[in-house]
Amino acid sequence: MSDDALTLAEAAAQAGVTPATLRRWARSGVIPDADGDNSWSPVAIAHARIVARLRSRGHSLDEIRKAVDEGRLAYGFVEDLFPSPPRRHSIEEVSKETGLEKALIERIWTTIGLPQRDAEDFSDEDVQALHYVASVLDAGFPLVAFLQLTRVYGQTLSQIADAETRLFHIYVHEPLMREGVPGVEMAEEMEHLARDLLPLASPIMDFIHRRFLQHFVEQDVVGHMELDFGDEEAELGRIRVTLAFCDLAGYTRYTEEEGEEEALSFVERFIESVTETLPDDARVIKTIGDEVMIVGQDARAIVDWAVGFQRLFDERPAARIGIHQGPVIYRDGDYFGRDVNLASRVVARARGGEVLVTDAVVDAVGGGDYLAFEGIGTVKLKGFNEPRSLFRAYPRE
Repeated sequence: MSDDALTLAEAAAQAGVTPATLRRWARSGVIPDADGDNSWSPVAIAHARIVARLRSRGHSLDEIRKAVDEGRLAYGFVEDLFPSPPRRHSIEEVSKETGLEKALIERIWTTIGLPQRDAEDFSDEDVQALHYVASVLDAGFPLVAFLQLTRVYGQTLSQIADAETRLFHIYVHEPLMREGVPGVEMAEEMEHLARDLLPLASPIMDFIHRRFLQHFVEQDVVGHMELDFGDEEAELGRIRVTLAFCDLAGYTRYTEEEGEEEALSFVERFIESVTETLPDDARVIKTIGDEVMIVGQDARAIVDWAVGFQRLFDERPAARIGIHQGPVIYRDGDYFGRDVNLASRVVARARGGEVLVTDAVVDAVGGGDYLAFEGIGTVKLKGFNEPRSLFRAYPRE
C-alpha cells in the first residue's frame, strides 16, 4: 500500500457510503482501476465521491457505468488535485485556537458563500485562513467592512472558479469526448493538463489584483482630493461618480429573429467592445443581459468615450447610452442609490446610436472643443416624480 492510499473502510468514510457499497461499485466497474478490498488511491476515492453524489440524485449504476466508459466522469480524477484532508477540526477547537467566536466563524463562512455544512468541521488549511481573518480583525479593520470584503472575494472568486471549470470542460473535456478517447486515458490527460495549469492561476490572479489595487488606490486619492475641494453635496459614506448604462436597442426582437445563440454571441462582442474601449478611469461594474453598467470619476472622459463608441460601433442592433453624475453608496463591489436608478432610466429613453446625458453631466463637462450637447427638453423618467432635463451628446464638427 502506498503512503497516500487508504483502506476500504477509510475510503468508504470519505465517500460517505458503506464499505460494502464501495466494494460493489468497484467490482461492477463503476470506479475504474479500483481495488475493491485492498488499497484505495486518492484518484479512486475522488471518483467514488462523484459516484455517490450521482447515486443520491437518482442515477442508476448502469447510467454511471456508461458515463465512465464515455469519459463523462473524467473530472473524478481531476478531483485528486484537491484531496480530502486527513485531519479535521471541530468549530469549538477552531474558535479556541483562533479566538474567533463560533457565531462569527459561521457568519464569515456563509458570507464568503461556502456551504453552511462546511462550517461544521475544518481542515488545517481552513484553520490557517481563519488565523489570517483573526489577524486582520485584531489589527483594527472594521468587522462590517471586512464582511463586505469577504462577500466580494467569495462572489468574484467563485465566478472565476466557475469560469475555469466551464472553459476547461468546453475546450478540453468535450473535444476529447468527441474524439472518442477512452475514459481512463481521457482522465489522465485532463489530470496532467490541470496539474500543469492550476499552479499558474494564483500568481496570475495575484498579479492582476496588485495592478488593479494600485490603480484604484490612485483613483481613491484623486477622488478624495476632489471631494475636499468643493464637492459639497457628497455625504459621509457616499462617493460622487459618473454612471453610464449601455445596452442594445431592439435586442429582444433581435433574439426572436436570429435565435438565442446568435444573440448571445452578439452580446459578447458588444460587451467586449465596451470593455476594450473604456477610458482608464472607468470600468465595467456588472452586466445584466445586454446591459452594461460603467462607473468612473471623470465625466468628460466617459462622455467622450460614449460619443466615440457610437461612431465606431456600427452593428445592428445599435447601442444606446445614458450617463448621469451624482453621489452613490458603495456596497459589496456595487453601487446603489437614487442616482444609479436615474442613470438606468436615462438609457431607457435613448434611441439606438444615441448618447443621452443629464443636466448634471452637462454642468460637469461644460463646453469643449470636441463635445456638444443638444437639449431635448424635460423628460419624465419612470420612478421619479420630478421631470429631468436631458441632453443629446454628439461630437462637435
